[in-house]
Amino acid sequence: RAMDSRMVFVLLWMLLLSTSTGIKLDGNGYVDVVIAISSNVPQDNRLIDKIKEMVTEGSLYLYHALDEKVYFREATILVPPQWNGTNFTKRIMLLIDNANPSYGFEPYTKQYGECGAEGEYIHFTPEYLLNDTFIELYGSRGRIFVHEWAHLRWGVFDECNGEKPFYHSNGRIEATRCSKNIKVEFYEVTAGGSLQQCSIDPQTLLPTEGCKIFLNRNEITNSSIMFLPGLDAVTTFCHENEHNYEAPNMQNKKCGKATWTVIFEDSVDKDALRSLKPLQSPPPPPSFKVVQRKQRVVCLILDVSGSMEGSRILQLQQAATHFLRHIIEDQARVGIVTFSTLASTLSPLTTIDSDTTRENLIKLLPKVAGGSTNMCLGLSQGLQILREDNGDALGDEIVFLTDGQATDNITGCVQSAVQSGAIIHTLAFSDRAACELTEMAIKTGGKFLSPNDKTTSNQLMDAFASLTLSTGDYTNEPVQLESVGARTSDWFNGTVSVDQTVGNKTSFVIIYEINFPSVYIQSPSVSVYTQTNMSHDVSQKTVTLNIPGTTEHGDWKYSIQTTILQALTLTVTSQATQADVPPIIVKTHMNQQFSDGTKPMIVFAEVSQSYRPVINAEVWATLESETGSVHTLRLLDNGAGADAFQGDGIYSRYFIKMVNGRTSLKVRVKNQDGQTRFAVVSLISILVQLNHPKPFVFVEPLDVGNFTRTATGESFEVTLSGTAPPNFPPNRITDLSAEIQEDTVLLNWTVFHLFNIFADKINVVLKLHHEIMFLELSCTTFCFSFFFL
Repeated sequence: RAMDSRMVFVLLWMLLLSTSTGIKLDGNGYVDVVIAISSNVPQDNRLIDKIKEMVTEGSLYLYHALDEKVYFREATILVPPQWNGTNFTKRIMLLIDNANPSYGFEPYTKQYGECGAEGEYIHFTPEYLLNDTFIELYGSRGRIFVHEWAHLRWGVFDECNGEKPFYHSNGRIEATRCSKNIKVEFYEVTAGGSLQQCSIDPQTLLPTEGCKIFLNRNEITNSSIMFLPGLDAVTTFCHENEHNYEAPNMQNKKCGKATWTVIFEDSVDKDALRSLKPLQSPPPPPSFKVVQRKQRVVCLILDVSGSMEGSRILQLQQAATHFLRHIIEDQARVGIVTFSTLASTLSPLTTIDSDTTRENLIKLLPKVAGGSTNMCLGLSQGLQILREDNGDALGDEIVFLTDGQATDNITGCVQSAVQSGAIIHTLAFSDRAACELTEMAIKTGGKFLSPNDKTTSNQLMDAFASLTLSTGDYTNEPVQLESVGARTSDWFNGTVSVDQTVGNKTSFVIIYEINFPSVYIQSPSVSVYTQTNMSHDVSQKTVTLNIPGTTEHGDWKYSIQTTILQALTLTVTSQATQADVPPIIVKTHMNQQFSDGTKPMIVFAEVSQSYRPVINAEVWATLESETGSVHTLRLLDNGAGADAFQGDGIYSRYFIKMVNGRTSLKVRVKNQDGQTRFAVVSLISILVQLNHPKPFVFVEPLDVGNFTRTATGESFEVTLSGTAPPNFPPNRITDLSAEIQEDTVLLNWTVFHLFNIFADKINVVLKLHHEIMFLELSCTTFCFSFFFL
């Protein structure tokens, strides 16, 4: 289904920053369910009523579906800042994003991870919520909401398959479904509307594409919600004793077990659900809060204790300057607090209303360090600054940077900071930084980052650059095109591609360690910018080139020459060129923020433009531990191993070489020799007519030329449970297929090895052959021959 990317949607986002700060199961009731309406949606108060109706109906349906154990108790509806209304006054700050036009009106859940892992968000369109004809098509909204909730919260998958609606079982043709107790028939519909027996494909011996599956709306089988929630009789999830293990659906591919089993044995709620007793009576309706995001309010709380002296205080200045000059959005309010032996306010909350205001704040940044590390004083002072705005800190942000252990008792003040309602981003600027920083970030929905202080890493610059807030309008948000560093006594050269989705407010920031180098930046039309075109801050050892107007699209080449051995870094940022053309963006994260080494971790990177997946990109992740070990992984979007779905723009890879301590994550993306494309994907439908005519699916050429992107994810922490490094078995094959060719059976599968002892040797061989293997088994000689692509 090809749809105009400018079409307006609503994004109802069940926000999952982490299991502790997102949705919670409080007793028998789910709370902290956040439903956010995209800022692109015109005001229509009927949407709020429809959301309430859907969640209320879904709550009762969920209660019956899970043995009367759970329901929705509280939900918050976040409306865009431009909507009017006296009831929408409370300020709260949450991530809001545009919808994905690829899915049209169909509800869907964005799932990154493995079986049992929480998803990212649920998406509905306003057309779906406001047009009651969709109820006839999909079933009641409350039922569909519970179906999507199961994807989101419990990490289960669909039990239908629009791509493979039929399969063979014991010599019979069966429809892909769960449970098998649901009676179905299949026919072809003629041009006159009559039914006839389906044609059989001679190669697959299965019905041809025109064959339709029909069932009775009065079906009495009560499962399963992940197959067809629109059926009136369906009230529960598939149990083990009725699960259809043969069906070629995503639930079997990803989980290999019944949905009910995943919910009670593998999901985030497994322990609570097993221990909860059924409610004695039906639950009350959910309670709702309608809140509205206003302007962004941020307080920088910066450590200036003695351990920050020298290169660290300089790096702090450089990174905070980059944040104030290029990252924080217009009309945000920013305050600055420092702490050491005492805490000081360098700037009260100041509205970013001009470049002059930005530069005035930059002048106030700390330049010297000394004293002890009284973190509680810094936190208290920062919260006091935030409360000057409207009496509380609810929804405001703190950027808390420190490089050491607290001199005071930080454990005593963490709780009050968490209870303030502020979102606290913590930057641990050394391997000695207090462990409470992670706790504060997780409990408040902030980011935890552990940049190292190596001058070539550029990690502190990257950390500050990652502290953006999505308002649903990516066209006004900074995009990091490049972040790279080197130590050299000669030339530091490279290319940065400025594609057609960016080009406004483009800046090149060069940082040098000792002496001012010679800098040459060449545009695609061979115009050369030198120091005379750039601003030079001697005290911060920074050279900046701001390109006026719209930057020329194409490959920009930089050449930086130094005659002494020193560290050099380059950071390039830009914004969208056109208001109606969002930029290509990259988001990255790990599937766990804490690991004991008992199971492999997964690196994720999503590459998209307004949530249209970008496929065939070259994506590399760099994971650097605080002890200095560096691992680089090529992330794949092939639907095998750690990757959930092929061609969805989400690139993944297992990470098994874990070491104790904190590890940072950075991803680099580029167009791979012009192979990058937009993928317009369609979801497997949950219509009552099972395999209804599918929307057209195609891959569009990505006509933006070369592009480069970098992104920084949250840091994670590893505490290995044993002294030996973790050892994992090979990953299960999930896409094995067989094709009969005369007297030969051709087996096809994707190879993804997760070995430890032999990983390097085997992976080298497989990488050379793109990790795709064909095994041909001859029925007459039973010999093996391998073909590599």
